[in-house]
Amino acid sequence: MAVAERQMRIQASLAPFLRGIMGSAPLMGDPDACDFLAGNPEVPALPGYVETLQKWLEPQDRRWFAYGMPDPRAAEAAATELSDELGIAFEADDILLTRGAHGAMALAMATVLDPGDEVVFISPPWFFYEALILGAGATPVRVRANEMTWDLDLDAIAAALSPRTRMVLINTPNNPTGRIYPDDTLALLAALLQRHSDGSARPIYLLSDEAYSKILFDGNVMRSPARHYDRTLVVHTFSKSALAPAQRLGYLAMPLTMPDREALRQGAMSASFSTSNMAPDAMMQYALPDLLHITVDMNKLQLRRDRLLEALRAAGYQVHTPEGTFYLLVRSPIDDESAFVRRLMEDKVVAMSGDMFEMPGYFRLSITATDDMVERAIPVFEKAISETR
Repeated sequence: MAVAERQMRIQASLAPFLRGIMGSAPLMGDPDACDFLAGNPEVPALPGYVETLQKWLEPQDRRWFAYGMPDPRAAEAAATELSDELGIAFEADDILLTRGAHGAMALAMATVLDPGDEVVFISPPWFFYEALILGAGATPVRVRANEMTWDLDLDAIAAALSPRTRMVLINTPNNPTGRIYPDDTLALLAALLQRHSDGSARPIYLLSDEAYSKILFDGNVMRSPARHYDRTLVVHTFSKSALAPAQRLGYLAMPLTMPDREALRQGAMSASFSTSNMAPDAMMQYALPDLLHITVDMNKLQLRRDRLLEALRAAGYQVHTPEGTFYLLVRSPIDDESAFVRRLMEDKVVAMSGDMFEMPGYFRLSITATDDMVERAIPVFEKAISETR
């Protein structure tokens, strides 16, 4: 694909997202607006977060902010925490620190994809999957999730695999549906990918975006596909659990079962230099071990989720109960969900239109909005739906 054509396709993939962001911009600075657009913090910072960054901002030696390799203490802390969380062994050498989950996914693609490779991804997707795939010189192949359960459609994934498939990208817990893919589904996916890889000269890598691994409701547990498929590249981030999305801190991880692990590790190191995904800023690396235990209050978040679910359903909305993540996926009462989102904005309620994440007929609400915003928005939701009857 020529560079100009690739850039045009990237721009086209980002156009709905950019339109939505620009359309909501006039209300972003309005103190009376109820902001349900994105997973932004409801408070300036979680308790202890600022103090932790201030602690590590103070230089402890003359090379504190000098050039250097990734901080081994950060990688060791991340490996220990990830091993405990997922029940899968990870070593510090297999933790590649990046500027958030976004950087980790770009690094994974730069490491294993060749121009013309195909990447199968699940729709509805995170906004930037297609752009990331195109940016890596690969071809995106979308597969729709099962719209009855929002689970993986394994038959559709199998049909999408080809001799050019080099990667399958999944996101669990899923944004925007809130679905946690069941462990038995992931085992079946692993078997499917293994069969295809066994019959191919180039095996398939599974890229597992687990950015919301700690944002789980109702006592749910998330299982990583790395339990079942050796060639799984795992993506984690601290921006969700710490509710600090602008402080870019994440990593790409390889389990001990990864074939040709040393060669892949060396390839990822080279790719990290060539793509500017070498590592987060020094301060974020130093702070990482102390940030592990600064997490959003899940009890409070679940209460907010339940309050909105109850109010929206009472008003007549169809809304999916998320098992994880920050989001509610709501059916628009009219076919043109963008028009309905604009109607909400007239009363200063900001939501995300479904066209931004390949979900026509739906809109998304982030429950990182404040409790006060929720209570002020509920009458607006009630009024807006009553106008459609």
